[in-house]
Amino acid sequence: MPDAVSGATGTTATYSATSSVDRGDQMGKDTFLKLLVAQMKYQDPGNPADTNQLMAQTATFSQVEKLEEIAKQNASMLALQRSSSAGAMVGQTVTYTDSTGASKAGVVTSVRLATDKAEAEATIGGVSVPVGRITDVGTR
Repeated sequence: MPDAVSGATGTTATYSATSSVDRGDQMGKDTFLKLLVAQMKYQDPGNPADTNQLMAQTATFSQVEKLEEIAKQNASMLALQRSSSAGAMVGQTVTYTDSTGASKAGVVTSVRLATDKAEAEATIGGVSVPVGRITDVGTR
């Protein structure tokens, strides 16, 4: 398995991840509820909406709410897992790739957890290293 690519200088990798995605092209539960209310409000009194369709739409609305709840729980579990993994590196000997592409090793003395705007960083020998640059973790 090859190590870091040689000959690459002056390149800096940036890693970022978010726990939520906002897409303007997708309807949320508020939009769904507004459409359902508008449908009921403007239905023809002589030809009311089919009860089966109304029940199906209500069930779909419930499913959307539950899926949003599951997505929030997954995001919380992911944040907890990342924190746990980062904390487990303290005291471990790690190998990482520095900004020049060289492979270095050292003991992790502390870890700063990720935020929405910054990646998690480990302090190795007094140097702050993005966790994404760590290539090997183990006791030596």
